[in-house]
Amino acid sequence: MNTTSLKRLGILTGGGDCPGLNAALRAVAKTALAHGVVPVGIEDGFEGLVDGRMRTLDETDLSGIIAFGGTVLGTSNKGDPFHFPVETAPGHIEIRDVSARVLEQLSTHRIDALVAIGGDGTMHIARRLGTLGVRVVGVPKTIDNDLAATDQTFGYDSAVTVVCEAIDRLNTTAAAHHRVMVVEVMGRYAGWIALGGGVAGGADVILMPEFAWDWPALLDKVNARSASGKRYSIVCVAEGAKLPGSTDAVVQEIDPKRTDARRLGGVGTVIAHEIERRTGHETRVTTLGHLQRGGSPTAYDRLLATSLGGFAARCALEGRFGVMAALRGTAVVAVPIDEAVASLRTVPPDHPLVRAARDLGTCFGDAPATPQCNAAPSV
Repeated sequence: MNTTSLKRLGILTGGGDCPGLNAALRAVAKTALAHGVVPVGIEDGFEGLVDGRMRTLDETDLSGIIAFGGTVLGTSNKGDPFHFPVETAPGHIEIRDVSARVLEQLSTHRIDALVAIGGDGTMHIARRLGTLGVRVVGVPKTIDNDLAATDQTFGYDSAVTVVCEAIDRLNTTAAAHHRVMVVEVMGRYAGWIALGGGVAGGADVILMPEFAWDWPALLDKVNARSASGKRYSIVCVAEGAKLPGSTDAVVQEIDPKRTDARRLGGVGTVIAHEIERRTGHETRVTTLGHLQRGGSPTAYDRLLATSLGGFAARCALEGRFGVMAALRGTAVVAVPIDEAVASLRTVPPDHPLVRAARDLGTCFGDAPATPQCNAAPSV
């Protein structure tokens, strides 16, 4: 299969960690080994690539890691070589383009091609490296499930499982104390985690970046449940959901060292405060945070990561570069990385899961256009 005289294949995991990374890099490395190619693990994502922190991988390194969370190579979301933080003086950071150092390191370590496992940020960097002559193949990972050109990314199923289990637990304590429970979940500018976790957990209200919502619709749903004898409610809100009247998400922190400097978070706290203030219903907020990114991957994510990783390695062996492994239906195919980063994959208003949830009485906060918000309370 090795039609490109490939001898050494670099592998890195970029951006935020998620369950399934080890399964993917294991698949890439073991496929390479099976065809006489040396897999070279690059530590801490693109940051390690810039610094030249690399090590060859063998069967011992890969044994048993399919079940591990995180990534045995380490990762970083601050290592974009085109936007790299350099300390020029104590306490003084400048952002510089150090992509030339990447080319030097690849040459020094005799890396013939690179497999980059990551989300939209990683794919953007991979695309730009490709324009500099780097032979690169992408593998899509992100709990946010927001990468275009693939039906699903690995990590998403594991995150949704965490959210579902959390809502299951919050349901019992909410019912016992007759409280409204607001659950803030990750997802950045896409609502896939809130949608999947909220529907699976039976949330009464789901708020997402894709749907404008208003306070009356949300409060009417909570009050309607209380009036009907359901003296508790679950509100699942994506961290990127905009507050009514706002044109932007709630930003928790700005970190200029990152390519995307904005760290979202805090919308759940605002919503919980307003629900209690406006309705009198005792309200609590739970922010799941990094629980959604940690821990062992689900069986589905292990399978998906293995399929995508193995396919990416075969692309490299066959000389197909500038592409990303993607899930289309039940098939894994190669798509141009340009297509993968062309747009953000967000939840469409007519998505089957949205329609099913509305039919069950779930409120998305857009009551004027959706009478289902005032329908019988969901159970």
